[in-house]
Amino acid sequence: MEEFQLKAFGLKIRGGYLRPERPRGSVVLVHGFGEHSGRYLESVAPMLLECGLAVVLYDNIGHGKSGGKRGHCPSYEALLDVLEMVVAKTKNLFPELPLYLYGHSMGGNLVLNVAIRRSLDIRGLVVTSPYLRLAFDPPKWKLLLGRWMLHIMPSITLPSGLDPKGISRIPEEVEKYKTDPLTFDQVSPMYSLPVMEAGEWAVQHAADLKTEALLLHGTGDPIIDFRATEELHKGATGTSLYLFEGAFHELHHDRCKEELLSIVQKWLDARIP
Repeated sequence: MEEFQLKAFGLKIRGGYLRPERPRGSVVLVHGFGEHSGRYLESVAPMLLECGLAVVLYDNIGHGKSGGKRGHCPSYEALLDVLEMVVAKTKNLFPELPLYLYGHSMGGNLVLNVAIRRSLDIRGLVVTSPYLRLAFDPPKWKLLLGRWMLHIMPSITLPSGLDPKGISRIPEEVEKYKTDPLTFDQVSPMYSLPVMEAGEWAVQHAADLKTEALLLHGTGDPIIDFRATEELHKGATGTSLYLFEGAFHELHHDRCKEELLSIVQKWLDARIP
């Protein structure tokens, strides 16, 4: 993988890209919260390369090998700005090729919001388990405390309380996640609350999504509510939805992995010139 570095908000954003022999297009892959882009190199990236797509990955602010306090960011708009910077970098690397976005969980939240809110030349979206709404109701006191801290101590980080067992029905995948030195379980009010609000905003503004999108979610996801993904699909006009019965949060690391990758590959193959 060839690496690159961007500067944003006084921080170093680490990224890299893989290219097939004859690229037909390019795709920016956006990881979820508390993880990093390297976790997609053995599962999702090879499939995208088989589709003829140059794959551009990056570690978001406060994640992986990028700069910033773990689990904190300057603002939600900053996350969209960084994604837009990576899109611009991708267009410089692979000019005149159609560009796609692939986002998982928080990454799905970001690619949906950037497609609705900003004018970017994006040919299509692939979105897995998008962080639109939590699958559980956080305690009211915790939300009230978070909103209060957002105004006085927005960068303080506390445990998210999410159980890693919710990412996959495969124990080995859960163990890999738990022992990965670049994953973490700390989140600041500035990262958590605006992302939650942006998820609900995307659902409410689904009709404004003009980019064709493939939505995929597991009905057994204990972290993010698949019903919010259904709701967004019903409100949009150019989306396709696939639900995986009983599957957990990380479809690309769950028992349905091969089915997921096959569906995504067929969807992309039908749309890449």
